[in-house]
Amino acid sequence: MALMPVADAYAAVLKDAAALPEEAVALAGAYHRTLSRDIAALRTQPPAAMSAMDGYAVRASDAVTGARLKVIGEVAAGRPFNSIVGMGQAARIFTGGVIPDGADAVVIQEDTARDGDIVIVNEAIAAGKNIRAAGIDFKEGDVLLPRGTRLNDRALALAAGMDHPRLPVHRRARVAILATGDELMAPGSALAPGQIVYSNIFSLSALVESESAEVIDLGIARDTLESTTDGIRRARDSGADVLVTTGGASVGDHDLVQTALMAEGVDMAFWKIALRPGKPMMHGRLGAMRVLGLPGNPVSSYVCAFLFLVPLIRALSGRTVVDHPLEKAVLGRDMPANDQRQDYLRARLASGADGLPVATPVNAQDSSLVASLAAASALIIRPPFAPAAAAGSPCTILRLPD
Repeated sequence: MALMPVADAYAAVLKDAAALPEEAVALAGAYHRTLSRDIAALRTQPPAAMSAMDGYAVRASDAVTGARLKVIGEVAAGRPFNSIVGMGQAARIFTGGVIPDGADAVVIQEDTARDGDIVIVNEAIAAGKNIRAAGIDFKEGDVLLPRGTRLNDRALALAAGMDHPRLPVHRRARVAILATGDELMAPGSALAPGQIVYSNIFSLSALVESESAEVIDLGIARDTLESTTDGIRRARDSGADVLVTTGGASVGDHDLVQTALMAEGVDMAFWKIALRPGKPMMHGRLGAMRVLGLPGNPVSSYVCAFLFLVPLIRALSGRTVVDHPLEKAVLGRDMPANDQRQDYLRARLASGADGLPVATPVNAQDSSLVASLAAASALIIRPPFAPAAAAGSPCTILRLPD
């Protein structure tokens, strides 16, 4: 059976991955959610001309060096001054105060001296100085947050300033995670001979949650068709948008995931791809639920989730850009020629003399070695049949999440 190229598998996973339906959420709960509609400002900011400094609101034509102006009142933020500043007059003003009628500049406090109700201008000022004009930030009706924006901390501040207490966003993707294997035990368990600690749930959940999706932990299915089938049905009944299985995807007698998935009616798009690590990954659909069958080895599971699950979640979340950005780097050591599979090699990064990062593969690339995964900060991509490459040769990398 021919191995599917990585690019074809990627296209199959993302095929018809439309954004999930819209819901309105409070601004406080919108961090890292994705806008489902363009958002326009509901107000002008600032709504009126305001002082950018503490000082005195004046007529610039009066504020020549040595001028003595009569102080007729005070303007604080939130407390506008209703009188007009006339010739030879000034109003004490503080940052954020509305510029009173008649004034067209603000002399900063440090450039004045006070003598009772007289302020002395020590340095002349031009019209418009130290004033924030109305609408200098944005105007009512301006579309500042387009559909598809993932709301970061600055975008939330902007949405609040635009006077939006709630925002329309795409529903969070629900990702159910089902492990398989009699040998798996939770961290801290008393391990019997042949048992291992189940770590995949923690790395996969972190990836899912970092993309603002919801994790449904289905636990561990034992190596029986009944247990595996029960897990698949629980994923479907939970309303999961994506079912992720780990383990049981290979060809051994105890690898039952594919059998259980097909018995439940999963339309399988592929099984086995030209990828290292992660060759036995599978993908299919069960009604509206997408299924990603990941290998059980921790590194293979993580790399496949990073390469395929993360972009899928982004597409379901309504993101306009779902691909991981590719970066140029140089190899930190010699690399042999590659075979028919596309390699994603765990690598450390260091600063290079020419500005490009130097990517050095970790020595141990076995797909079961979690320590080497934790030590890596990037994946070096080696295409199928890539020729041998010497240290210093150009390469392409994907940075791993911090």
